[in-house]
Amino acid sequence: MDRMNLQEHVRTLAMLPETDEPVVSCYATLEDRRLREPNLVDEQIQAIRAGLTGKALQALEEALQPVLAFLTLGLSSDAKGAAVFSRAGKEPFFLTLRFRVPLPNWIVVDTTPRIYHLVELKDTYEQYVVMLATKGSIRIFEMNVGTATERLSAALPELRKDSGRKHPKERYQRQMKERERRFIKESIQVQEQILANKKHSHLILAGHPTMTARVHAELPASLLTSLAGVVRASDSDVVQATIDAFIKAEEEESQTIARKLAEQISSGDLGVGGTAACFEALKRDQADTLVLLKAYTPGQFRVCRACNSIAPEAGRILTCPECGCEKSTYLDIKEQMVRLAEQQLCAVEVVNESEFLAQVGGVGCLLRYRLAHKSGRGRASVSEFAGKQSESQNGFGGSRSRTAA
Repeated sequence: MDRMNLQEHVRTLAMLPETDEPVVSCYATLEDRRLREPNLVDEQIQAIRAGLTGKALQALEEALQPVLAFLTLGLSSDAKGAAVFSRAGKEPFFLTLRFRVPLPNWIVVDTTPRIYHLVELKDTYEQYVVMLATKGSIRIFEMNVGTATERLSAALPELRKDSGRKHPKERYQRQMKERERRFIKESIQVQEQILANKKHSHLILAGHPTMTARVHAELPASLLTSLAGVVRASDSDVVQATIDAFIKAEEEESQTIARKLAEQISSGDLGVGGTAACFEALKRDQADTLVLLKAYTPGQFRVCRACNSIAPEAGRILTCPECGCEKSTYLDIKEQMVRLAEQQLCAVEVVNESEFLAQVGGVGCLLRYRLAHKSGRGRASVSEFAGKQSESQNGFGGSRSRTAA
């Protein structure tokens, strides 16, 4: 699975029209063509089945059947993680994805696919290129979501065997160094051509320290700006060694975006923070980048069925302060924000740690434009909506997705 295909699949899932039929979203960690924790997966499925009867249970079982068949028979030997999405009924849908990186064991049933884990995977494992330089050879790999594809394998050409006898030792050594330098430069030219297509975000040098130092010394400015790290690695561990280096570089970029968001919010410019403000920005197609703290847990929200206002769920007592409606639906707002972002081709950035993001509720948006200020009360904020709950005595009913985590 390369990142380009992953992006296409994520968009397909984000754009899948909602129906009354349940969608099963299943993520799993794999080992030797088997589920690493089969008992845990069974427990999650039983928890989802609990309490369902009649048509609801039948619809769930019809969606689950191909998922269970895939988890039993459809796993490949090199896969470490899998994601499966299934819906039965009049508009059936089925999609299986395999990865060479692990995914959490998690199953949820809702009317739309849950895509956050795929979006996080896409953000973490961007495409990058590895130049593996060892004594006597240079190899170039394209890395896509944990999968290495070799693009070049070149061996250092040997001098003629009689060169050392015909020329003094010093001249022989100069010839050796010049030969190696030409070899490195030719390999770098191939590297430049690969990076020129703009599919790859970074270059990582790997291999023997002596050789990586020599390659580094010959890199042109255009490649130095893309260099994400230099690591010691061999053929056998090049994937894991470079993934670790890339994830570190990716987190540094995430921190840069988080700092930019803080500056934009603090200056009252093109940035907003907090669940309600970000959700509204995404609904207006105003967001350029959705920035999420990895530990972001907004809690349970409900959306008014009449006017689409949102509010944190606080028991059963809730009347919409916007329109007075007493009917709402449970909303996984984190998933919905990610879904809206993918529909709008808005970038999504997941940040491991950020004190500022934690202070504003764990989520923020960089905006493409700012709306002109309008007079009047406008739409209620989440805090206003939540405050109204304690004043209302009306039940605000609705449905809830079934999750096993």
